[in-house]
Amino acid sequence: MAKLILTNEVTGLGSAGDVIEVKNGYARNYLIPQGFAVAWSRGGEKQVASIRAARESRAIHDHEEAVALKNTLESNTVKLTVKAGAEGRLFGSVKTGDVADAVKAAGFGDLDKRKIHITSPIKAVGEHEATVRLRDDLTAVITLQVVAAK
Repeated sequence: MAKLILTNEVTGLGSAGDVIEVKNGYARNYLIPQGFAVAWSRGGEKQVASIRAARESRAIHDHEEAVALKNTLESNTVKLTVKAGAEGRLFGSVKTGDVADAVKAAGFGDLDKRKIHITSPIKAVGEHEATVRLRDDLTAVITLQVVAAK
């Protein structure tokens, strides 16, 4: 088992600044090369503290503010305009950064693209859903209306 410090949020493992233990191959072949984690060391505790401080500064501090943002996101539909072919198939797919930009453009708030999760790849126009983890204990479901650019 390898002991690592997460530098980014990894679904199913933890958030930035968490110290985790994973199998050696997963650490060596995926987490470290992708930049999601660094090897743990005794001197790494200062790094953990700085990563956690940065995460806290980006987090939504007030629970009521997070609940209000959740209600706003779930009660509205976010419109995404993307390039599509004649049959409604997209050229590529919708990424989490596209969703974050669309939410910001709609005036609903500023979301971190790393906290957005698209359940299945969005490769066609129509209505789709994505989930956003606003806090560790609060998630919101966003309804996305994907339309073809003219």
